[in-house]
Amino acid sequence: MLGACGGGSGDSGNADKLAEHNVGKTLEVTSGAFDDGAPIPEQYTCDGQDRQPSLTWTGVPTTAKELAVVVDDPDAPGGTFVHWVVFGLDPSVTQLPEGGPVPDGAKQAENSGGKAAWMGPCPPPGKVHHYRFTVYALNKEVDAKDGAGKDDVLGAIRGAAVAKGTLTGTFART
Repeated sequence: MLGACGGGSGDSGNADKLAEHNVGKTLEVTSGAFDDGAPIPEQYTCDGQDRQPSLTWTGVPTTAKELAVVVDDPDAPGGTFVHWVVFGLDPSVTQLPEGGPVPDGAKQAENSGGKAAWMGPCPPPGKVHHYRFTVYALNKEVDAKDGAGKDDVLGAIRGAAVAKGTLTGTFART
């Protein structure tokens, strides 16, 4: 898994369009593992146990039909690297626990590494990378199966997002 963010399998198209997509309402996204703008502890990276950190959010509009979570690295050399895509979350869900599993009914799309699972930060040595943990409230359900390709799911999220919130953590390897 070393160099997960360093290869040429980034997705600068749909991931960047999704990140830049403007929506009217902002969700508040936090983690018990790190603060916004702060370093992500090693245990959540490829240099540690590679566990997903806990995430909590508030402010989901009552009109939301589904929630989705996307974790990506816009600093990856090959373009934005998608680390995790979770969709099909019931709008009543307000958190994801550290290390998983995803809640009943939720699905995971493939990440840029080709697996439908969490893939922790693992940039090439050198500069600091920024990892965006974005929660989206959607006005319709994503019509895709567990393990679906990330491009289709990211496009569907972008087309249905009515609110979003982002928590950004940093990580660098020496």
